[in-house]
Amino acid sequence: MEAHQGKVLIVEDDASLRRSLRATLGILGFRAGEAGNGEEALAALRATNYDAVLLDINMPGLGGIDTCMRIRRIFTRLPILMLTVRGSEEDKVKSLDAGADDYVTKPFQIRELTARIRTAIRRYHAPETPADLPITVGDLTVDPVRRCAERSGNEIHLTPLEFDTLKVLMSHAGHSVSHARLHGALGLAGEFCNRGHLRVLIGQLRKKLGDSPANPIYIVTDGYVGYRFRESSAPRG
Repeated sequence: MEAHQGKVLIVEDDASLRRSLRATLGILGFRAGEAGNGEEALAALRATNYDAVLLDINMPGLGGIDTCMRIRRIFTRLPILMLTVRGSEEDKVKSLDAGADDYVTKPFQIRELTARIRTAIRRYHAPETPADLPITVGDLTVDPVRRCAERSGNEIHLTPLEFDTLKVLMSHAGHSVSHARLHGALGLAGEFCNRGHLRVLIGQLRKKLGDSPANPIYIVTDGYVGYRFRESSAPRG
């Protein structure tokens, strides 16, 4: 058996799937707990310190989205991974907007699931970066104090909104940032979330970064969900 890799709470109303996941994760080195609904999940989280939550979006009673929102209000940093239905972009958007860190679509490959859980737990236990410290991903660095961005030491001239967009995406590198979350993070929450406006903004930012939407080095478009900054961004060849 592999070394202990973290404690995961499985929240799933399908008892057979829940037990199967628990057994599989146990073999792979995780310690797993179970909850059959949202209420049980909240009680379990108050009783035990978990490193991540695997939460099904479709549950009777307190549904996955509402459960996610409640968990996020109480446990602000705890990783939440949603199990969503394949092809449902709406579920993915709702999950991210509710505070989920990531999502995995059913049916899923166990290797993909465990890789995502490991990544979430690793981030959870990494030292928090103070908001005023520079963020570096690959050859790009943003400095919130100086409000400047650099690529390989060379400054990139960005508008204030472009800088804030890049900072938000880089601070969540490796994770999708939904249109609504990005819109709110940019201080536009009081306005209607105009995806066309965000698309233009991302287009201008890509141009200044020398990025291509067809073959992105930095900013990836995640379907109808939002945008994701590559976790290891570096120029190619």
